[in-house]
Amino acid sequence: MNRRDKADRIGEILDALYPEPPIPLDHQDPYTLLVSVMLSAQTTDKKVNEVTPALFAEASNPKSMAALPVDRILSFIRTVGLAPTKAKNLKAMAELLIERHGGDVPDDIDALEALPGVGHKTASVVMCQSFDRPAFPVDTHIHRLAARWGLSDGKNVVKTEADLKKVFREDTWIRRHLQIIYFGREYCPARGHDLSQCEICGWAATKKRIAEESRRR
Repeated sequence: MNRRDKADRIGEILDALYPEPPIPLDHQDPYTLLVSVMLSAQTTDKKVNEVTPALFAEASNPKSMAALPVDRILSFIRTVGLAPTKAKNLKAMAELLIERHGGDVPDDIDALEALPGVGHKTASVVMCQSFDRPAFPVDTHIHRLAARWGLSDGKNVVKTEADLKKVFREDTWIRRHLQIIYFGREYCPARGHDLSQCEICGWAATKKRIAEESRRR
């Protein structure tokens, strides 16, 4: 089975499991989504959703975030990973939104990536979830499952993103991104996973990955 046929079959299974996958980060608008995604690096979505209500109660827009001292921002997000760096980036990001974009989140991926603390994955999430622009953000779940299923060689996330965009139709990218994340969390963990019993790995996993997983178990 070639990669595109495999992707089509995987897509059918994912659509049956997650016909309308929700965005796991709580937010109200493009700005609060941007902040939440920035906070989510090396942190669970659950933890981000725990800290953002208090943060957004005081800084729900770029102007109010830019007005806060870094230490005050840090006090809200201290329990997330890399909190000191993220606090500095949130303030700098808000200041630049005001300076360059009139306080609005730009619907342009290059402009987003130019913001402090905003990498390609973060920008891609905002583009597809806030502006409905086709994008395929690759997180750790997607990166490992793409390799496990033989849809990419898994050398790096840039290659994985390019490979997935080739095998999945563009009009499915936004939901596939979320569906694969949910599948990885709920059915297809990184360790201790019996590939033969998995609804997708049972037929899609490559021989190389099956051998590697068997050695780990």
